[in-house]
Amino acid sequence: MTQLVECVPNFSEGRDKKIIDAIADAVRAVADVKLLDVDPGADTNRTVYTLVGTPAGVAEAAFQAARKAHELIDMAKHKGAHPRMGAMDVCPFVPVSGVTMDDCVRIAREVGQRLGDELEIPVYLYEFAASSPERQSLAEIRAGEYEALEAKLADPKWKPDFGPAKLKPRWGASVVGAREFLIAYNVNLNTRDKKLANEIALNIREGGRVKKDAKGNPVKDEQGNSVKLPGKHKAVRAIGWYIDAYRQAQVSINLINYKVTPLHVVFESVREEAEKLGLIVTGSELCSRWSTRGNST
Repeated sequence: MTQLVECVPNFSEGRDKKIIDAIADAVRAVADVKLLDVDPGADTNRTVYTLVGTPAGVAEAAFQAARKAHELIDMAKHKGAHPRMGAMDVCPFVPVSGVTMDDCVRIAREVGQRLGDELEIPVYLYEFAASSPERQSLAEIRAGEYEALEAKLADPKWKPDFGPAKLKPRWGASVVGAREFLIAYNVNLNTRDKKLANEIALNIREGGRVKKDAKGNPVKDEQGNSVKLPGKHKAVRAIGWYIDAYRQAQVSINLINYKVTPLHVVFESVREEAEKLGLIVTGSELCSRWSTRGNST
């Protein structure tokens, strides 16, 4: 059986065609790899590359793409709607054929170590490759984004899995891991208010929201951690944002296991939550036929 692995690296550049093309060319130059899709977004200022190939091929292609981004992207100047903490923000490996999740975990760790050793960038492992349960969630690792990264790296609790525990301003930090296929799905609303879209996202996503007291202050547990109120649906991640090209706010959703929560269930849930806020769902979109441009991949 042919061994095939999918890789979906997300880079924090969605506007400069020369940079986007240069990273794509770095992938195309690697043997035993096929670049399936390049999906840039100007508003999110982010591009998702989808490639598939042999385990060795995708590992090399991911590294070469990162090396090219290391030359061209400056995170100190980056602005965009999408959460991000690094130039190559996230790089997941997905088993397709003839490989196991354990194989993808091994690839993720090898690529993560190479990024840390050769490019000297901080690297965190997530999902199935995570070094601890607290680091499984991309959203938890990326909390605070690039702007909070320097302080996070100074905290021993957030020592990177690979690379230096020191901010590299042009790069930030990268998150590398192994995961299953996911579906990225956006639902459009008849409003430009991203706060309303995010309110819906907080209600439907598994992670929910931080519990607050009567004065609006976060409620803490005995260990000093924020208490969370879970959302409606398991295996669902979501945020709200405004897309200037559409002149609409969106609820941007990742279904990390469509068998647990199907797409049509999420759509109806968004519609119901929108009605509570006096809003109407005006449409929806799948971001890519292969993988995702969504809020967290």
